[in-house]
Amino acid sequence: MRRSTVKRLERTMLLLMFLVLALSTWLSWHGSADGFAWPWDDAARVPRQRPVRAVSGKTVGIIAGHMGYDSGAVCEDGLQETQITQAVARLLAERLTQAGATVEVLAEKDARLHGYRADALISLHADSCIDASGYKAARSDRSTQPLLEDKFLRCLYRAYGEKSGLSQHLNSISHDMTQYYAFNQIDPATPAVILELGFIGGDRQVLTTRQDRLAWGVSEGILCFLAD
Repeated sequence: MRRSTVKRLERTMLLLMFLVLALSTWLSWHGSADGFAWPWDDAARVPRQRPVRAVSGKTVGIIAGHMGYDSGAVCEDGLQETQITQAVARLLAERLTQAGATVEVLAEKDARLHGYRADALISLHADSCIDASGYKAARSDRSTQPLLEDKFLRCLYRAYGEKSGLSQHLNSISHDMTQYYAFNQIDPATPAVILELGFIGGDRQVLTTRQDRLAWGVSEGILCFLAD
């Protein structure tokens, strides 16, 4: 009896090991580009970024709004727009690098913007300190490739809205966005957009405490655009 019991236990252990191996293999095939989530995981967690074969070798430029130039919007307590944009740009660069892209973080008014060539360029900003909420993105109103950049915007709106939890604030898209100076300096073949991450006033908590999630949303939008 003892010997048969041991054999049954051994068979049971082997079966369990096989099931665990099969489950691990299935998850590796069916996980998303940024990793899979277990059912018991925190739904708000930001998963690690996995390599994305389709973006390997592609170049992405990230303008950290106002970096090296001025502070951007400044709230009464001293919070500066550039503090937010630089933090999100750094996290975004890390995710895109992990995905396999070549990433360049650029300052505002960066000399490298003249004739800049990349597979995608995004400029990150945060809106004023007023009590409003929402994000928006835009391309140049003089774009030489509007269909391509509209595709960039569709990917960005879908991914950023989902990951950030913020709503769109389209009625505040301004000429400062559609006529953003960098659009006129870069190579016309570089697809480029500008993104206002949210309002520093109404979206302050998200902009200052969930920057990893904001970077996740932006990176998913860029990966969507580059991988298609």
